[in-house]
Amino acid sequence: MDISSLINLDSIFPKLKATSKKQVLQELGSIAKSRINKPSHEITNVLIERERLGSTGVGRGVAIPHGRFNEINQICGVFVKLEKPISYDALDDQPVDLIFLLLAPEGAGADHLKALATVSRILRDQTICDKLRGADSSDAIYAILNSLHQA
Repeated sequence: MDISSLINLDSIFPKLKATSKKQVLQELGSIAKSRINKPSHEITNVLIERERLGSTGVGRGVAIPHGRFNEINQICGVFVKLEKPISYDALDDQPVDLIFLLLAPEGAGADHLKALATVSRILRDQTICDKLRGADSSDAIYAILNSLHQA
């Protein structure tokens, strides 16, 4: 799956201010509402429910929150770089500053898993994460993410 099928320049936020995991999830809900035409509180609630199953903080400063929704047609992504890392209950107990949100149709099964695998593979690479942390614009982040043609 190609990362460009998940995000575009308008879905990249290079300097998001948030001081807690809950606030980040609320901000993600607000950002994503126009992308999937759902109320922000509904998106936030789905993300919080998913976090109750286990943290989506995958380690090394990265989180991949995700959720499924009825009545959306395609997988949608949002990339956020926080101004300051926050506590996120990550698997390695390290603060998080790079967040890739994935929202999928309820019946997206295999495609949802492919999208998660693609994002996870990209953000597992420390060199890529270092480049993303050094980028200060949506254009730069988009270029870094799209320079990686994943199979």
